[in-house]
Amino acid sequence: MSDFGEAMGTAVEGGLFAKVVGRNGSKGIAGDSTPLEKGHFAEGICLNCGTSLVGSHCHECGQQAHLHRTIGAFIHDLLHGALHFEGRTWKTLPKLFFKPGELTRRYIDGERARFVSPMALFLFSIFLMFAIFQVAGISTPTDMSSPNAEVRERAEGARDTLEAELAATDPSDSERRAELETKIAGLGEAIEFIETGRDYDFVDRDGKRAYSTMNLTGIEAIDQGIVAKWRKNPGLMLYKLQTNFYKFSWLLIPLSIPFVWLLFAWRRRFKAYDHAIFVTYSLSFMSLLILAVTLAGLAGLHTALIALVLMIVPPLHIYKQLRGAYGLSRFSALWRLAVLTVFIMVILTLFLQLLLVMGAF
Repeated sequence: MSDFGEAMGTAVEGGLFAKVVGRNGSKGIAGDSTPLEKGHFAEGICLNCGTSLVGSHCHECGQQAHLHRTIGAFIHDLLHGALHFEGRTWKTLPKLFFKPGELTRRYIDGERARFVSPMALFLFSIFLMFAIFQVAGISTPTDMSSPNAEVRERAEGARDTLEAELAATDPSDSERRAELETKIAGLGEAIEFIETGRDYDFVDRDGKRAYSTMNLTGIEAIDQGIVAKWRKNPGLMLYKLQTNFYKFSWLLIPLSIPFVWLLFAWRRRFKAYDHAIFVTYSLSFMSLLILAVTLAGLAGLHTALIALVLMIVPPLHIYKQLRGAYGLSRFSALWRLAVLTVFIMVILTLFLQLLLVMGAF
């Protein structure tokens, strides 16, 4: 399951490639026969669907007429596709930062061409966060020592001590020798169990007792799957947790929608779509906020100021978005904010548990 994200990406890429091949295969390469004028196609029919052109766009499929065919156009498309550098971005971001409720409500009410869609903005913010974190070298540690290795070293040290004592014990003292042999055998079992997820319990050479923390739930699939892997290689599991966060961050949206719906269950005019737009724009803002405070921290901003921003800005933003998007009074927005804060803790816990499961299998 840890390769699920790559598999999805490959499947999408394959589907897009198939569409391109299918289109070119059925219609040929239009550019080979269409004349160019200063880097533009001088076509009379739409190069996408073959409809006669009237105006600056095809009235059948919507494709722009007289397309560019220059390297400058390619660079523009690259920036547009990767970073969404377009006029709508500069109309959307100020609204998202300062009037999130108005942005959410206007988008729900049908003003789609004016603003960047919430899903596009969310994916852009996650992509930007990932890219900047990679450039800045912010990642999970991979050199963490395994607790298993430390416990095993203690068990082996205790066994070596007992074996040395056994070798020095008088052969005629059968009772003491039997006691030492029993302890040595127990330590041998403990060493074996450490890597399997089974319980172990021993006293090391310093008199410290070590207990297994493997069987936390009594469910073998969890204790010997998730728990055992975290104890065996915590650095690798943290890396998987980080990569799965980027791949599956979109899961926060379907996880959040039911909880937001509960806040308005008796107001039937608000549908699941409204809550989806609210959640996605909110998550986009939170992602950009985390990115901003991270960059501020790297630039030397005091930790206390960063903590203050993270304590004040998120609830204030959610409050403003609730009021504007749903037309709430101050009191209605405040009590929903309080309940939603609890819901957010639940959602993050569920999301973390999903990531843990995905990383373990």
